[in-house]
Amino acid sequence: MSGAESFVPAPMFLTDAAAQRLGVLVEEEGNPGLKLRVYVTGGGCSGFQYGFDFADTVGDEDTVIEHGGASMIIDALSYQYLVGSTVDFEEGLAGARFIIKNPNATSTCGCGASFAV
Repeated sequence: MSGAESFVPAPMFLTDAAAQRLGVLVEEEGNPGLKLRVYVTGGGCSGFQYGFDFADTVGDEDTVIEHGGASMIIDALSYQYLVGSTVDFEEGLAGARFIIKNPNATSTCGCGASFAV
């Protein structure tokens, strides 16, 4: 009989594509301390909307996710809506953008920028 193993899931995930693109953007800015800040605000056509920004400081209640040499920051309020989500980067006919695949969202708008829980 084997013993039980404990598993602590990562609160959010950053894909390889997102980490690579973030690395390029940080290099272009010339500030290796920059991190991608991901947050949730009220508004948008579905109730909440995602936001992205650069930050070089981390607050006391922020969560930092690192992958592939890139770092992402989530504030404590946004964290509850984003836990388990994946941040990806895609390029297509609609342009190039960071996107969030959120398992907590019960509905999203057509462009994927807003959601409801």
